[in-house]
Amino acid sequence: MPTINPDELLRHLRHLTEKIGVRLAGTAGEAAAADYVAAEFERVGARVHREMFPINAREVSEQQLQVFYDGAWHDAGCSLFANTPGTFGAWIEAPLVFFEGPTGYQQADLGPLLRENIVLHLGCHIESRENYRRLVAARPAGVLMVDVRYPGATPLADAIFPAYVASCGAVPALNVAYLDAWRWRERGANRARFRVVGGPRPAESANIIAELPGSDPAAGVLFLGGHHDTQADSVGADDNGSATAGLIELARVLAPLPRRRTIRLISFGAEEQLSVGSAAYVRRHRAALAREARCMFNLDSFGSLLGWNVLYGSAPTELDALLPAYFQRFGQQVRREHGVLPYADHFPFVAAGVPGLTLMRPNCAAGRFFHHRPDDDLTRVSPAVMAASLGAVADFTADMAAADTLPFAAEVPLEECVAVAGCWEDLFGGWSGR
Repeated sequence: MPTINPDELLRHLRHLTEKIGVRLAGTAGEAAAADYVAAEFERVGARVHREMFPINAREVSEQQLQVFYDGAWHDAGCSLFANTPGTFGAWIEAPLVFFEGPTGYQQADLGPLLRENIVLHLGCHIESRENYRRLVAARPAGVLMVDVRYPGATPLADAIFPAYVASCGAVPALNVAYLDAWRWRERGANRARFRVVGGPRPAESANIIAELPGSDPAAGVLFLGGHHDTQADSVGADDNGSATAGLIELARVLAPLPRRRTIRLISFGAEEQLSVGSAAYVRRHRAALAREARCMFNLDSFGSLLGWNVLYGSAPTELDALLPAYFQRFGQQVRREHGVLPYADHFPFVAAGVPGLTLMRPNCAAGRFFHHRPDDDLTRVSPAVMAASLGAVADFTADMAAADTLPFAAEVPLEECVAVAGCWEDLFGGWSGR
């Protein structure tokens, strides 16, 4: 079996981060990444096609934020959330109020606190459609979101879930740095103003699908996945250049091998808006997945120079038991985190009844310290670490593709199905997408 080549991984990473750069969903950068992936898949002999789907691209040319404290206005960094509106360049100014997101929604009426104010919202993920609806219904002038997972000095980039916006609407929402928010509270900030030129615009993204056909069509399909888009202002070496380079290299080493089962590699678009590309794929192919899908192994941000390997997702215990030995072959260990994780491209497959896992490599308790930041560059990743993990994935996939009978059931654990269905409906809008 051909071996994973760290030099090839570095070549792909350099092209993605240095030649293309930021690959925000629906933009020319993302399209260039999709073209590159398709060309590399074709180069190794895979059958390649692309599937387009609609999104709202974030297109922002200017964004400014100022906060009033110590008797003066002070400039601050910010990043407009994807899927939320800009201000057409006009300034919006209002009193600044602090809202403790993890507990604040216990209040019966948000209107008196939030209406016509700029809300500093502790927490950038509102993981309840009802809470989001109440926030928008309170009619704030705007929202400044603080990512409480990462107490840093740099604003991160993120998105409001498309299904939430479709069902509840949106107000301008900007991410701000945790340490800025701390200083504003400490110094008694009581007013803010911001302006944004740009916002969401209708666009398209693409899933790039590479087929390595098996000899027995009835034996089913093994899926490998990752996404090629990034967040705003990030070249995304780890998130998710690591997976994009990894999928291309997996295609190269797996293509010449004999196999009963088909291997289907998918580089997804628009993951950073909540797995929009993966959800589009499973909605389009739901019936076929029920017939032929056996498992999904997804890659996302698994290249951190310092860190540890973790498998997230929903899979039968037999599949969980198989994987550690494959990593140990390459001098690696992997930790299994159980429970439903809806924030990666395996999850829509799980919602469709397909066992799905995502390999990640956190480097701090909250994930990765450079998550969704401009400094997610080549200094953050290790092609050697990536090659070891990919060797494990390649060996596992090759063995499963060749096996007469799979040593696990192609089923999502029954005890997780209710939680999976709840997340699919609330966060993704279910099978309608709203």
